[in-house]
Amino acid sequence: MTEDYIQLQNRIVELEAKVARLETTLLLMPDVYRFQHLQKLLAAGDFREADQETIRVMLSITGAESLETITPNDVRAFPCNQLQAIDKLWTTYSQGKFGFSVQGQMYQEVGGSIDTTIAQDNSVIEKLGLLNGWRLNNKWQKCDELDYTLNAPKGCHPSRWWNSPFGSKMTNYFFNRLITCEIST
Repeated sequence: MTEDYIQLQNRIVELEAKVARLETTLLLMPDVYRFQHLQKLLAAGDFREADQETIRVMLSITGAESLETITPNDVRAFPCNQLQAIDKLWTTYSQGKFGFSVQGQMYQEVGGSIDTTIAQDNSVIEKLGLLNGWRLNNKWQKCDELDYTLNAPKGCHPSRWWNSPFGSKMTNYFFNRLITCEIST
């Protein structure tokens, strides 16, 4: 190989990386200001703070004041494109390890479906919790006890969003929304 050819190959790799970054940024175009801080946190690998920021973003989308005031109806009406944007950021910056689509896919792998969300089948959620690190020794872990690095189990994050006063009922509603929006496939 000639040196010119090697330089050309290196330039192509650089351009591909720039295109990938641009594609991720363009994903945010519908609401760039809403997602910009989340993107920066995830790009920096600050998954703990990104988890908190995910809640802030979701609150701004629903117009709710706090996680405790988001209702199942809010979840049912959550815009699919907004969920896709949040998910794309998480999956991109976690190398495909975290994100709503990862969680939704895992939910389906342990037997979850539209039917189990409607039936409010908590056994499926418990199976998922064992698989993604949310449950240990038959107990739900507190979010502060979770690992916020890439060493965390697959599908562990975002995790704080799932802490709702509606409990597993809200979890079932949210998985229903992920499946309906085709984010878990």
